[in-house]
Amino acid sequence: MTDSAPSIRLELPSLGRHGPRRARALMIQGTASDVGKSLLVAGLCRAYTKRGLSVRPFKAQNMSNNAAVTADSDLPPGPDGEPPRGEIGRAQALQARACRVPPSIHMNPVLLKPQTNVGSQVVLRGRVLGNCPARVYHEMRQGLMPAVLDSFERLCAEADLVLVEGAGSGAEIYLRHCDITNMHFAERAGVPVVVVGDLDKGGTMAALVGTWRLLDQADRDRVVGYIVNKFRGDFSLFEPACHTITAITGWPFLGVVRWFEGASRLPAEDSLALARPAATTGGTLNVVIPRLSRVANFDDMDPLSAEPAVNLRWLESGQALPATTDVVILPGSKATRADLEVLRREGWDIDILAHVRRGGRVVGLCGGYQMLGRVVRDPLGLEGAPGETPGLGLLDLETEIGPDKRLTEIAGRDRRSGCPIRGYEMHMGRTTGPGLERPWLMLEDSLGRVRPEGAISADGRVMGGYLHGIFAADAFRAHWLEQVGAQAARLDFEARIESALDDLADHIEGCLDLDALLALAR
Repeated sequence: MTDSAPSIRLELPSLGRHGPRRARALMIQGTASDVGKSLLVAGLCRAYTKRGLSVRPFKAQNMSNNAAVTADSDLPPGPDGEPPRGEIGRAQALQARACRVPPSIHMNPVLLKPQTNVGSQVVLRGRVLGNCPARVYHEMRQGLMPAVLDSFERLCAEADLVLVEGAGSGAEIYLRHCDITNMHFAERAGVPVVVVGDLDKGGTMAALVGTWRLLDQADRDRVVGYIVNKFRGDFSLFEPACHTITAITGWPFLGVVRWFEGASRLPAEDSLALARPAATTGGTLNVVIPRLSRVANFDDMDPLSAEPAVNLRWLESGQALPATTDVVILPGSKATRADLEVLRREGWDIDILAHVRRGGRVVGLCGGYQMLGRVVRDPLGLEGAPGETPGLGLLDLETEIGPDKRLTEIAGRDRRSGCPIRGYEMHMGRTTGPGLERPWLMLEDSLGRVRPEGAISADGRVMGGYLHGIFAADAFRAHWLEQVGAQAARLDFEARIESALDDLADHIEGCLDLDALLALAR
C-alpha cells in the first residue's frame, strides 16, 4: 500500500430503477463518535417494527472490522457454485435483526475495514474493491455517492420507514464537499436530521451548540431537533441547559434517553467497547484474549462473556499473560502478519508457548487460526508489504493470503461432540498442511456438500478454524466449557439478544415520544 495512488479500480455496480419512493426517512447524526447512534437506531428499529411498520436501517459508510455476512451481493457466482454473499458492518446487521429482516448490502453500501493506521480495505455493496490509503479514499469517495443513493432508494422502495445513521460527527465541515454519510447525504437524499449528544461524556451543551455554529444555514434548517443520550441522574439539573441550547440553535428538544443497562447484552460496533469491564466475575474458568491492533469480529467472544462460569479478559498492551490463564483465544484480525508482530512485540508469543507447555489450551478463530500455523505468506501485499511472517508453530499448517475473499454463512457439527454449530466465514487466505488431517469441524454448504474445517493438535489442546460465531451455539458451548473444566449455564444466547432488543425498544419508547419522532420523518 502506498500513499500516492489507490490499489483499487473504481467500478460502480449496476444502478437500477426501484419504483416510487414508499418510505419516510429520518437521519440520526451525532455530535461525535460513540455517542450511541448505533444503539439508538437499533432500538428505534425494533420499537417501530413492534408497532407494525416495515423498517430498514441504513448507514452510507461505516468504518469497522466487525462485519457480518449478507445473503445478497453484487458479486458474480463463484466457481464452486455457491450463491455469492456480501458483507456489511455488524452494527447494521444488528439493526436489521431489530427490524426482523435479513441483513442486506444496501443497508451499509460502503464499508471501510482498517488494515493500517493510514489505510483500509474498501468494500462497496459487499464487494471488495481493494486497499486504499486514507488520503486517496478521501479524494475518491464522492464517486461512490451514486451507489450510496441507489442503495438508499432500494430500501425506501420496500419499507415504510428508513432510519439512517450518520458517521462520527455531522459537523466536520472540512469534509462536507466529499461527504457521503452525513449532511451532504442528507441534502442529496432529502432526509431530515436529528442530532444526538452524549451526556455521559460531558460537554453536551458545547457539542450541540458547537455543531449548530459550524453548520451553514441550509444544514441547520435540515435539523428537526436534538436528543440527549446516555443520561444518568436527575434530569431536572440539566433541563436549564436544554432551554439554552434551544434558545441559541432554534432546534426543538426531542427528549432524553436514559442510560440503558442492557447494552452489554448486545454486540458492540467497534473495539472502543473492549475497554468496558468484563460481563462476569467470580467464575472458575479464566479465558484471556490478546487485544490485537487490527482485531476483527470480536463479538465472537460475547457468548463466553455471558457465561457466569467464565472470567473473560482482554489482555492490553504491556500486560503479561496471567499465570492463572486456562484458555487463550486468538481472535480474528484484519492484518494477520501485522498482528503476529504485535504478539512478538508484546512478548505474548513467548507467554502463549509457555502456557501450552504447562498444559494450557489455545483456540484460534479466523486470523487467530492462521497465526497458530508455521507461517503466513502475503506475496501480493494484500494486507501490507509483501512477504511472510513466522507463525506460532502450534499447528502444522501454513497460510497464503490471496485475492479471493470467502464470504458464506454455513452450518455443521463439531467432530468430537457431534453438537450442531452455525456461523459464517469471512477471510482472505488459504490454509494447507498436515495439520488439516485432524479437522475441528465438519461443515455443510448451501448445496449440501460436507467438508472438514480447521485443525486440532494431537493432544487436543490447540484448535483453530475459520468459522466465526461458533460459541453462539448453546449445545456446543456447553460441551466445550465442560471439556475445559467449567459448567455452562442454561443460556439461550440468541434469545438473550432478542430479549435485549425488546428491552431496548421498550426503554426508548418510555423515553421518547415516538409518534412525534415519526411525524418528523419525511
